[in-house]
Amino acid sequence: MSPRTKEQYKEIRQGKKQLIMGSALELFAQKGFENTTISHIAKKAGISKGLLYNYFESKDVLLEAILNTGIDELMEFFDPNKDGILEEQELEFFINESFRLVEKNREFWKLYLSVSLQPAVFKKFEKRIDDLYRPVMNMLVSYFKNAGFGNPLMETMLFASLLDGITLDYVMKPDMFPLDQIKKELIERYCNHKKTAP
Repeated sequence: MSPRTKEQYKEIRQGKKQLIMGSALELFAQKGFENTTISHIAKKAGISKGLLYNYFESKDVLLEAILNTGIDELMEFFDPNKDGILEEQELEFFINESFRLVEKNREFWKLYLSVSLQPAVFKKFEKRIDDLYRPVMNMLVSYFKNAGFGNPLMETMLFASLLDGITLDYVMKPDMFPLDQIKKELIERYCNHKKTAP
């Protein structure tokens, strides 16, 4: 058998890292961050604690990696051309992709909301999330201002709150929540603003 190449080792390492993060995500979402131990995660992933520590030095670092991955995936779809100006079709694209990601990875959003409601845990990641969301909020304020909404800041806060509330409701009761209809209403209100702006 020939020795493994650098690329093969990299792939193996990446695969193991994804396995650990997936196992931790599932346990954090089900049991809560505080109630999940490194031993639980290692057992779920089918590896030793020692091997897990080769990839993540602590439970906090592991949680941070999971949150960063999920948030980065979402932010990839906001202002997709990254020119700092949000246009109507870009906001519609972002809404569509946000809903797709919530459906695709309900466990992640369950974890994200759970962490958001635990001040001691959330404080560890608050600066990173604030740094990421501040330019997003500024772009939304500009968008709503240009769209003719009377109070762009209030509309931005309402829009963000609607997305949070929709995510929470869907995460808690996916079978009872009409995600597609809600998405249509949101797009109608915010992406067809000539018809609907107050």
